[in-house]
Amino acid sequence: MIGYYVHHHGVGHLARASSIAALLRDDVTVFSSRPAPERSPFRQWVPLPMDTGPDARGATAGGALHWAPTGVPGLTERMATIAAWIERHRPRAFVVDVSVEVSTFVRLMGIPLVVLAMPGERTDAPHRLAYTLADRIVAPWSRTVYDPEWLREHADKTVYAGSISRVADRVSTGPRVPDTAVLMSGAGGSSLAAGYLDAVRAATPDTTWRGVGTPGEPWVDDVWPILDTAGVVVTHGGQNAVADVAAANAPAVVVAEDRPFDEQRATARALDRAGLAVALDAWPDPAAWPDLLRRARALSADLRTATEIDGAAARAAAAIESVAG
Repeated sequence: MIGYYVHHHGVGHLARASSIAALLRDDVTVFSSRPAPERSPFRQWVPLPMDTGPDARGATAGGALHWAPTGVPGLTERMATIAAWIERHRPRAFVVDVSVEVSTFVRLMGIPLVVLAMPGERTDAPHRLAYTLADRIVAPWSRTVYDPEWLREHADKTVYAGSISRVADRVSTGPRVPDTAVLMSGAGGSSLAAGYLDAVRAATPDTTWRGVGTPGEPWVDDVWPILDTAGVVVTHGGQNAVADVAAANAPAVVVAEDRPFDEQRATARALDRAGLAVALDAWPDPAAWPDLLRRARALSADLRTATEIDGAAARAAAAIESVAG
């Protein structure tokens, strides 16, 4: 048995966990505050209460942690739920994606710990604690694309698995249509304003645009046919979205949204430095898009190969199995 904590923010953590769990030999029990999916490779989904409340105090425990407030019954309940399950099942390993507090708690219970690394500036004391406690760190990206200095001190226990995509095994649905573009917004929140895509359409009359999850446009569960045929894909810098775009090997513009620790900016800038995508730190004026599309269409690098999409989930699963023994 393997335990697996899935953070509730956005959909990327769940998508990554689903790809990895499908390749694990052990049954996987997930702990999360997000709703359980209708279908998944997990044996069990254990709902956790939110760890927030109006009486929260001392959230960082003097700077040692990110979020461990007193006065929040939900926090006590979620840790008690995890502890009771561990005591009963004695899992061979526990994977955390992501929480410093859950990582610390699990390791204090004497369970082998696997932590998923996140891009960005992770040099603060809580992150350093989690990475130090981990028996194995899985970095879900290619080291040739992104090799942060703060992770190098843990090189002996870090596996750079490559970018993990839920559509890595999908088959191409047809040729790419040059004069089309898709703009993808994330489920984790976006700074895109209503009407932005309409302004972009007006600025680029020779390009046919489709929005996915943008204001006024519907969410799309299966993005593969869209990514596979679009002339250019414009996406936020979330790891899951970037991995899906890379799986399609699409010409890409990656626009970083504001996230803690500059997570998306780190990803976007790494792709830009490697010549794999056009990267921006914020959504630009609509008038900038003719040139941005031209630059994206001129990209010649193999995005899928460079990000090591193929076999990434299997490498992450193997890293977890190596800790489980």
